[in-house]
Amino acid sequence: MRKPFLFLVVFFYALSSQGQEIAVLKYDGGGDWYSNPTALKNLIKFSNKTIHTSIASQPGVVHPEDPALFSYPFVHMTGHGNVTFSDDALKNLKTYLMGGGFLHIDDNYGMKSYILPQIKKLFPEKELKEISTDHPIFSIHFKFPNGLPKIHEHDGLPPQAFGLFHDNKVILLFTFESDLGDGWEDAIVHNDPEDVRLSALKMGANIIKYAFEF
Repeated sequence: MRKPFLFLVVFFYALSSQGQEIAVLKYDGGGDWYSNPTALKNLIKFSNKTIHTSIASQPGVVHPEDPALFSYPFVHMTGHGNVTFSDDALKNLKTYLMGGGFLHIDDNYGMKSYILPQIKKLFPEKELKEISTDHPIFSIHFKFPNGLPKIHEHDGLPPQAFGLFHDNKVILLFTFESDLGDGWEDAIVHNDPEDVRLSALKMGANIIKYAFEF
């Protein structure tokens, strides 16, 4: 297993030499990891404009077993279906997250029952905790006093944000009953009202800022 200090040195070098990059996680199991193909592209454009990031305009695609995972300070995961992580993927992901990486898992509807057992395998010693509305992730730039915005109806449940914490920092964020990624998509895809899309983009920018700065 890589030592956290070594990872941080490599991680800092990657940021300084290549600029900021983010990626979609290409997982196994048959779930549609590739859903919301325009989402990250739009979130990158919005974040670069509003919170002054310098993220490469095209997101990467990375498998959880790939050493290239360590090149990305922020990795996004979404889908509707089954998810499986191999032992090698679990080991690589855990090292990545414990060393400073950040994983955002956005349930695109129907993902929860598949991803929760995998999260438990990833960190059996940790427990997902609901993130309170006074957490910095909801106010680091754009203000969300009521917490996660509701983008799509799904089962009509309130949106929730859950986190795994390490050294008081969220390292894995699971967003449920919100569907931020759909709100990041091109307007024509879901025909969401502009104010709804804007709230999704603002929340996404907050998540990126938190991942980069905390």
